[in-house]
Amino acid sequence: MPAHVLSHASGGRDLWSDPLPSRPEDPETAVRELLGEVLDPELPVSIVDLGLVYGIEVEGRTARIAITFTATACPCMEFIEEDVRDRLLREPWLDDVDVEHVWDPPWTRERITPAGRKALKRLGVAS
Repeated sequence: MPAHVLSHASGGRDLWSDPLPSRPEDPETAVRELLGEVLDPELPVSIVDLGLVYGIEVEGRTARIAITFTATACPCMEFIEEDVRDRLLREPWLDDVDVEHVWDPPWTRERITPAGRKALKRLGVAS
């Protein structure tokens, strides 16, 4: 599995790993790892490490992703959703990605992972 991408000036798309050669035994875990490559457009920290991913289900060749945002008026919602779809649809074992926006429970800083806190600290952003 790829390591979490924490920072890159281009938004990280050119750092995305190559597609997996086949459907993994645990597709939900694989999808979580792949989403670790998707960076928040405003902060070069993965959406997984920011705690924006609320749920992952893989049924057949469809991934269902429940995500939230740091604010209901987040200007990056469309960019993040597009990156989630684009990253996952690179995988030959996925044909469709459904992204659901979840607002309850609301996102809080407590959802940030230890790796995310470390990345934010390196960026000089309080977490």
